[in-house]
Amino acid sequence: MSTRAVATAHSIVGFTTCACLLIFYATGEPFGSINDVGNAALGMLSLVLAWLVHPSKLLVGITAVGTVLTIVGTVLVMSGITGYYLAGLWSSAGFALIGVWLVGSARQVGRAGLVAGVVMLLGLIGVPGIFLGIDDLDTAPVWTFVAGASWAGTYLLFPAWSLRLARQDRAESVA
Repeated sequence: MSTRAVATAHSIVGFTTCACLLIFYATGEPFGSINDVGNAALGMLSLVLAWLVHPSKLLVGITAVGTVLTIVGTVLVMSGITGYYLAGLWSSAGFALIGVWLVGSARQVGRAGLVAGVVMLLGLIGVPGIFLGIDDLDTAPVWTFVAGASWAGTYLLFPAWSLRLARQDRAESVA
């Protein structure tokens, strides 16, 4: 499995998942469901990238936990166990852990990967909302909206970084 192929798939899934969310808000289903599945796929591809680009056992382990949380978020919303808001907190926490890998791999991922990771870390602010069961946008505390800003890292900066990685001959040349 080549880094280039995985990075290309990661960027396509990331940008497509973002586009589906925007289209969902404008037109409705099935784009919300496509977005949900895309979140899980993006999490899984992120784990593969972590392994290929910087296979530190600790950082890949943290990324694996993050990947599981992105899948949990998808399962929660698609099964109707929770609404989209609480499921989104789960997923953004998962992507925040994936952001830990980017930040911890700054030498390998370069400045763009580091910036994406830092923005993704904002998802950790929403973790208390998971334990509180916050699932209503209209009554959610303001601090949970800060966690929502992490999606800019997940949907825009991280896929842009992976697209750049796909254009490189080696992961180390991204810096």
